[in-house]
Amino acid sequence: MAGAKQWCMNAGRTIFAQLADHLPHKEFQKCVARYRGDANPRGFTCWDQYLAMAFAQLTYRESLRDIEACLGAMQGKLYHMGFRGRVARSTLADANDAHDWRIYADFAQVLIATARPLYAADPMGVELKQSLYALDSTTIDLCLSLFPWARFRRHKAAVKMHTLLDLRGNIPTFIHITDGKVADVNVLDEFLPEAGAFYVMDRGYIDFERLYRFTLESAFFVVRTKTNVLLQRRYSHPVEPASGVRSDQTVILTSISSASAYPEALRKVSFVDAETGKRLVFLTNNFSLPAATVAAIYKQRWQVELFFKWIKQHLRIKAFYGTSENAVKTQIWIAVSVYVLVAIVRKRLELKDSLYQILQVLSLTLFEKTPILQALQQIDSQLELTCSGNQLNLFSL
Repeated sequence: MAGAKQWCMNAGRTIFAQLADHLPHKEFQKCVARYRGDANPRGFTCWDQYLAMAFAQLTYRESLRDIEACLGAMQGKLYHMGFRGRVARSTLADANDAHDWRIYADFAQVLIATARPLYAADPMGVELKQSLYALDSTTIDLCLSLFPWARFRRHKAAVKMHTLLDLRGNIPTFIHITDGKVADVNVLDEFLPEAGAFYVMDRGYIDFERLYRFTLESAFFVVRTKTNVLLQRRYSHPVEPASGVRSDQTVILTSISSASAYPEALRKVSFVDAETGKRLVFLTNNFSLPAATVAAIYKQRWQVELFFKWIKQHLRIKAFYGTSENAVKTQIWIAVSVYVLVAIVRKRLELKDSLYQILQVLSLTLFEKTPILQALQQIDSQLELTCSGNQLNLFSL
């Protein structure tokens, strides 16, 4: 517990203030200065805004009025929690519209860079020495009359949250927020693959010109293929039927356009899931891993689905505090940063409990004046009963 001791000498300070101690304030101010966020603060700075929005995320506030009422009831404690401006719903609404969302996006990346080394030794559920990332998107439905800038269909608005998840610790390393009409595959143009790393994706990311860029960058992909992809077998390799693998083949693309976009051989692995009986067919540019490991890598893709489910359920991104594009992106990025902050605190305090359990305790104790480690070590195991047991087993951060 040596690493945790430095964070537990906080008697007399609120848990919220102790939690904020884990935020690198100097780095936050660099992000603010980068986009001149406090050029016209009007008594309510970007830091005040961040703290108010983080409080709202942690305590499940439903509206700006709700945030104002709760923080107003604790007016005497706000200064010691880091607030310097008065929290009113009008000033918070103005800040959400005016303060550039990129401040909070950049700050989330600072926290991500802090969190990833903390989880670097964590298991991924598959025997793999290299980094493993899962790429997917989730659609957040909006009301078209309130969010006309996010038109998705004729009577519907939506934004998409494209996420690249590091499966060591389930830490999001890349997030791209677009309107709901943007195709998933387009996000492959937005990041540079890491040499030697593995990327697991579903069928929506089949674009051979874009996938060939992974090969050129010495990165590996595992993607579920589509039935209309035309392939020609060159070689068949031995398989162990008991592993669920039905075939392991070296193939080439045969349509002119696909073969032109991806001129090299691919590996096709056919696998039957023993639990569901479903047959899955994968394409990969890696020829050295056992075929069963390729299938196991694809199975880990569900971690990103669970991340989306978890963050929608336990952080406030489905009920927005503002209707402008800037306000929506600000709220999403602050939600992500709160998720990563709690992940950082979990490691620094050497806690074994899930993020869900920790967030439940924080939501009830933010204004208490007790050492944060002491509060979090007293997590009642009964809290697990309020969450799906399957979810905690599958997503047990």
